[in-house]
Amino acid sequence: MSRIPAIDADGHVQEPADAWRRHLDQRFWPYAPRTERDDQGRVRQVVGGELKPLVPSPGGGDWEIPTGGHDPAQRLADMDRQGVERSLLFPTFGLFFAGLERSDVQAALCRAYNDWLREFCAADPKRLVGVALVPQRDLGEALAEARRCVRELGFRGVMMRPNPVLGRSLGDPLWEPLLALLEEEGVPLAVHEGTTQDLPQSGRDRFENYALRHVCSHPHEQQIACAALVMGGALERHPGLRVVFLESGCGWLPHWLERMDEHMHGWGHAIAKLPLTPTEYFRRQCFVSCDSNERTLPGVVALAGEDVVVFATDYPHPDALAGDLVGRIWDHPDLSATAREKILRTNAMRCFGLA
Repeated sequence: MSRIPAIDADGHVQEPADAWRRHLDQRFWPYAPRTERDDQGRVRQVVGGELKPLVPSPGGGDWEIPTGGHDPAQRLADMDRQGVERSLLFPTFGLFFAGLERSDVQAALCRAYNDWLREFCAADPKRLVGVALVPQRDLGEALAEARRCVRELGFRGVMMRPNPVLGRSLGDPLWEPLLALLEEEGVPLAVHEGTTQDLPQSGRDRFENYALRHVCSHPHEQQIACAALVMGGALERHPGLRVVFLESGCGWLPHWLERMDEHMHGWGHAIAKLPLTPTEYFRRQCFVSCDSNERTLPGVVALAGEDVVVFATDYPHPDALAGDLVGRIWDHPDLSATAREKILRTNAMRCFGLA
């Protein structure tokens, strides 16, 4: 049986330097993202005029990022080799934007990024699918940019960081208008973490080592955001809203659903009553991306359901180049044919509303 064409629910672009000159208002050119070497010779990101904490990379920053990160023709060729039909696209530099202190700079950078991403996707709009990046310091700007990207640019989701921004989690009442907009437009909230170390973040307060910070940040912040949205009642208030949790693996999900269910039962006196259990809300409205080599994947499917897991590569980051990612799912001996097809394709189509 031949493989089905896979959908990558979490691919990334690597924004090129000229994107900002072409799409960023000239007033904000000094705040355009760039890299530079610090006084120890290490490659550092400078975003919004702020030198960001060190993010170690293979070869001390000299690792060569695949050309497909910024060249759509090469990206499509790489997708062909991977067996990926379509890729949902997320930022690299843009992961830092939520931590910027100036709201006007953040809004300008998000708009420029989204304009460049539309240009990138124009090489093949069917296969290269944009997910909007919105500023998280200003609700009005976030609403305006989400509307523009969905209605005018044709993007199929809106990305937000799970971390608190200005002390507000994703379950904060402030975000109700944005959740309502996403529900109305039929596009998901794509929750995507990044260990940028410039926002409140699990691991940052107790480890200096980046690897220790990174091992904590992605799953822990996604769990917290999940609890805020599910137990905080956002999914009850917005039954048509879809939410996808990305780049954290999926192994945490069964444990977290069980823990949330137990707390809604045992600690229900301390929280607003909800008619469904957290597991029921998640199965109705949420998705989580898996890494293709996760040993826990069959257990997640058995305990959380085969309808909630989507496939992701994280291209062009190093883990995306390690072997036949699609084949690991398609040939998995402990997954049914139906589960494999849902994970590789149909769940992502439902999640992002793809035709």
